[in-house]
Amino acid sequence: MESLGNPRPKLADALANADLLVDRATIDRTIVQMAAPIARDYAGEVPVYLTIMHGALPFAGQLALELGARGLDLEFDYLHATRYRGETSGGELVWKHRPATPLQGRRVLLVDDILDEGHTMAGIVAWCREQGASDVRIAALAVKVHGRCVPGVCADYAGVEVPDRYVFGYGMDFHEQGRNLPAIYALR
Repeated sequence: MESLGNPRPKLADALANADLLVDRATIDRTIVQMAAPIARDYAGEVPVYLTIMHGALPFAGQLALELGARGLDLEFDYLHATRYRGETSGGELVWKHRPATPLQGRRVLLVDDILDEGHTMAGIVAWCREQGASDVRIAALAVKVHGRCVPGVCADYAGVEVPDRYVFGYGMDFHEQGRNLPAIYALR
């Protein structure tokens, strides 16, 4: 894939110039730890479990299995909303797919790979509320540490903190590459 005539940077070059931030064993432990409070908070209910594509796919799958191991049933659906569209900075929110599951009167758990500034997430949360969701919560594998967050947008269930750098792996991409890396890296 090329962007504006420029060849896409190589993932191998990014990995050669990156620091390992969070290894797979730490991610696995983190997801197990995140599952306990989520299962407790939704006990006796079947929340709508909305995976935010594409990035949340690895995390959402693993978290769903941990929740199932704790006896929590989920109603799966997904959404795809982005501000990046393959770029490294965001623009306006673009909906590629809205969930088909009715949200009216339902509790919704949004599952995402990373919570950065929160502009995309704010739009998603607002849409869920417009659809009549009775409760909307956020589970994010990674939370970027900086002071530029949208007020009121935070992860109810947060995994690991990552620095304010370009991070990729475990769902997060490097120019649409490397989402399936089993760890989280940051460019130097």
